[in-house]
Amino acid sequence: MQALTSPSPIKIILAMAFVVACWGYSPSGIHIGLQAYDPVHLALLRFLVASVFMALIALIKGISLPRLRDLPLLFGLGFFAVSLHHVAINFGQQGVSAGASSVLAQSVPLFSTLLARFVFKDNVSPWRWGCVLLGLIGVMIVVAGDRGFGDIDAHGLLILLAALSWSIYFALQKHHCRRYNGLTLVCYTVWSGTALLLVYLPGLSAQVLAAPTHVQLAVLALGLFPSALAYLAWAFVLSHVDLSRATMTLYLVPPTAMAMASVALGERPTLMIFVGALVVLISVLALNLERKPLVMNSTTACDK
Repeated sequence: MQALTSPSPIKIILAMAFVVACWGYSPSGIHIGLQAYDPVHLALLRFLVASVFMALIALIKGISLPRLRDLPLLFGLGFFAVSLHHVAINFGQQGVSAGASSVLAQSVPLFSTLLARFVFKDNVSPWRWGCVLLGLIGVMIVVAGDRGFGDIDAHGLLILLAALSWSIYFALQKHHCRRYNGLTLVCYTVWSGTALLLVYLPGLSAQVLAAPTHVQLAVLALGLFPSALAYLAWAFVLSHVDLSRATMTLYLVPPTAMAMASVALGERPTLMIFVGALVVLISVLALNLERKPLVMNSTTACDK
């Protein structure tokens, strides 16, 4: 009976590959979108597309209505996962390469550890503190290497703000949102975050009319793939694979993003970015391999 309900390993592997490809595309898609849109309008248009798509999925699958007392929390999730995260990352990518951006996004688990200690007052082992320190060193190498020594651009710090925002989102989701299934939570997070972005609606139509076709297609892809379909595929993976094993596949996102940026944007990451990326990925991998499980397991979507 179990064999009838469990998907084949090939389907799970294909779903993982799809997620990696979608989130690997996101930095390049953002760079292309910024050719015709300012950061706030790009975030709004991307999630208007995602919101419409998620509404269609919700109609097909059916989701429960939120409790009124949960609305502030759901809007908080939308703010950190969508509004703040994507506005910050869009502004950040005005001065950071797609490859570097994808690496900096991997710092989410490091921020989650800091939140666990200083906000939720959890015990953090010396091993985890060492991983955090190593990861932050890698982050600084990437930020400096993207523009050269001594020229640490504030745009890189905005990417880190976006990673911190995602960490807060995962913390809120873990500690407060057990009453909703994955699809329901993703839908309300996307919709609430999009609603908050509507403050930037004035001026969007003019940019839509002026944007060239290749930019429009890139933004449409951003809304459909990294912002919607990838979440559905990731939920499918997590329903059949252990979280710690599944998150290991996300270490493929930065090299995938760099490869896509090389083809789509002609980017050539510097040696320092490769070194910093290796340091960050080693620190996050070591963090996840600790025998004692993390208080807040988190995934990176992002740039997504």
